[in-house]
Amino acid sequence: MAREGRKHGGDRGTGQLVSAALLLAAVLFFLPAVVVRGDPVYHPPGTGDLPNGEAPLPVNPGGASAAAGVRDRGRAVRLLTREGTVTELTMSDYLWGVVAAEMPASFEEEALKAQACAARTYTAVLQNSGKHPDADICADSTCCQAYIERSAAEARWGLNAGEYGEKIDLAVARTDGLGVLYQGSPIQALFFSSAAGKTVDAVEVWGNSVAYLKSVDSPEGNEVPNYRSQSVLGAEEVKSLTLSAYPGADLSGDPSGWFGQASRTEGGTVISMPLGGVTLTGGQVRSLFSLRSACFTVTWDGAQFTFDVTGYGHGVGMSQYGANAMAKGGSSFEDILTWYYTGTQVGLLW
Repeated sequence: MAREGRKHGGDRGTGQLVSAALLLAAVLFFLPAVVVRGDPVYHPPGTGDLPNGEAPLPVNPGGASAAAGVRDRGRAVRLLTREGTVTELTMSDYLWGVVAAEMPASFEEEALKAQACAARTYTAVLQNSGKHPDADICADSTCCQAYIERSAAEARWGLNAGEYGEKIDLAVARTDGLGVLYQGSPIQALFFSSAAGKTVDAVEVWGNSVAYLKSVDSPEGNEVPNYRSQSVLGAEEVKSLTLSAYPGADLSGDPSGWFGQASRTEGGTVISMPLGGVTLTGGQVRSLFSLRSACFTVTWDGAQFTFDVTGYGHGVGMSQYGANAMAKGGSSFEDILTWYYTGTQVGLLW
């Protein structure tokens, strides 16, 4: 009877309640149209807007179907495993294994989503490349992308398996079918672990300029495990490794003169460095002495060489730890991707 009691409480009161209810309904209905999204894009001091100057796309442009992951489940990936066999997976299952293998599952959701998009884009490009005769892509990170089976990942995570597995499920599903596009085409979405303050322009690593792989500021730092590392080698070891790869190098003199003056990027990464009269790229020196990155200095103390290294990886494209730092600062996965891949947009691949 309480409802009846309110009904006979007076016409004026009823009218006020109805008017208030109608006003509240109207506000809730039109709220999405009038709320303006803030700008969480990473802006280091002294920098401007995103390189392309365009607003990020919505998280799920496909609505409910995107949230369910139907686009990725409708596509197949032929994976060349590390054991040499070829297995066929749905794109969603494959991407789960890539994200789990390539990025710590403890990372922020938006960083995991950025990784899923980058991996999806990289896969889309390789599927049309013919790189592997009987497969689209392989599970070797030095060739294509790392991949781990779900059971192996969950065993590695232990008590966190349920939480981490669900995080990656959501990262893949909530970016269903989305990739990184430059002038309407999927890009070579290269990524690496951590940068030394700035990413590296592709031309300074491989000699080829790529419009969307330019150097940008990257916000990670000493929170990264082994962000600063050191490698110590004796003169005979440096000599042996160098001559086996570059027999034309002259290492007959005093070891203090073997390494010449390095040419560096603004962020400190070695572009080129003379070694025994042979000019090597920073990447070649890194590979030769198994350094974590090409952002290094080398000193000779009369007995041994010490390489002081910052960051990890080739330095081109998206920094994974930088992406996580941006996500912690409030950036969305679209912000992250369009920051690291200059002039790109996030859009549907299929």
